[in-house]
Amino acid sequence: MYAIYSRQIDRQRQNTELPEVQTSGDADDLPGGEGDRVTIETNSGCPTTETHGDEDNVNDDADCGQRTGLSSVDQLWDKLCHPPTECHSLLKKHLTQILFDQLRHAQTKFGGKLEDCIRSGCENTDSGVGVYASDPEAYTTFAPLLDAVIKDYHKVSELNHPQPDFGDVDKLDFGDLDPSGNLIVSTRVRVGRSHDSYGFPPVLTLEDRVEMEKKTVEALQKLEGELKGTYYPLTGMTKETQKQLTEDHFLFNDSDRFLRAAGGYNDWPTGRGIFFNDNKTFLVWVNEEDHLRFISMQKGGNLQEVYTRLVKAIKALEGSGLSFAKREGLGYLTFCPSNLGTTLRASVHIKIPKLSASPDFKAFCDKLNIQARGIHGEHTESVGGVYDISNKRRLGLTEIQAIQEMRRGVEAVIAEEKKLGG
Repeated sequence: MYAIYSRQIDRQRQNTELPEVQTSGDADDLPGGEGDRVTIETNSGCPTTETHGDEDNVNDDADCGQRTGLSSVDQLWDKLCHPPTECHSLLKKHLTQILFDQLRHAQTKFGGKLEDCIRSGCENTDSGVGVYASDPEAYTTFAPLLDAVIKDYHKVSELNHPQPDFGDVDKLDFGDLDPSGNLIVSTRVRVGRSHDSYGFPPVLTLEDRVEMEKKTVEALQKLEGELKGTYYPLTGMTKETQKQLTEDHFLFNDSDRFLRAAGGYNDWPTGRGIFFNDNKTFLVWVNEEDHLRFISMQKGGNLQEVYTRLVKAIKALEGSGLSFAKREGLGYLTFCPSNLGTTLRASVHIKIPKLSASPDFKAFCDKLNIQARGIHGEHTESVGGVYDISNKRRLGLTEIQAIQEMRRGVEAVIAEEKKLGG
């Protein structure tokens, strides 16, 4: 049910007096995408000396931290307040002393606590966002913090994300964005999804992961036609399969320290795997960062085919019994708040040596709500004038609107490259 958490959040907001959070005005570019880094002036409410809270509560939290081998909520707070280097994360900006005291003992029905949400940002004070949701209900229980981070990251003043709308894929008004094949190397569209009856990595047990994997594989095995494929679990994967998946750039790993600190790699590699169809144009990551990542991709610039394939896969999997976590006003819920909403990222790898060399390249992209990155992700260099161009916005618009925004942006990029003689 789409509004499964909306009534809870309404009650939370009615009973909670939110402290005033000051912002520093317009920030520099806030790129959309997992692992992005942002730099924002901070106005944290951290104390300048020791941590606060009554002694009994501190001891209880410390005991819990000792039992699990993890830092207690007070120890994490102290790390955030006294970072080894400058800290500009959204976590530090918005987690004030008042808010910390208000939320430190809250707990979701999945067992998620504040420390589960802030651990990565406190352990890695060079984080850009610094906050993960412990589970779907965290977006309600810890709304005073998460709402502020979401609004700041996505640059929205209200959390009024519309109902999902993928459009009519039989009546799309776009096709191949580069019929000549001279500019676009490949096209990809992906979304993230979370099972609505399970928590996110910090609160999951090994049994949860195995159960989720089983339910997911059962649904994937029902896919037919172009979507029909094979599932490869990471547990017990042969070296030959691992080598092939690595060469295909399909294999994910456990090397991200931000995700590791958030509990994203607990029980690795149990419960994780990769599914792809026979043509290797539809891919599913199981229990990587989010419970599920659906990816449609192919060589060339035919956005219509790529998007249509993805939409059909999503609908087929929903029809196979999978139920995804959503909340009114926030859309689809994901582990990292930077990815929620449509969760959709549509991108092309495109050869634009002339435009990318222009001093106005970034401003050109910004005005179109698209983002240019190196082909290996955020903060990587271009190779041979090839850039990854994608939609920047994921929250506050529908899926079809996000695709259309990306499409218009790519068309404008192609027109400008040709204008410059590329």
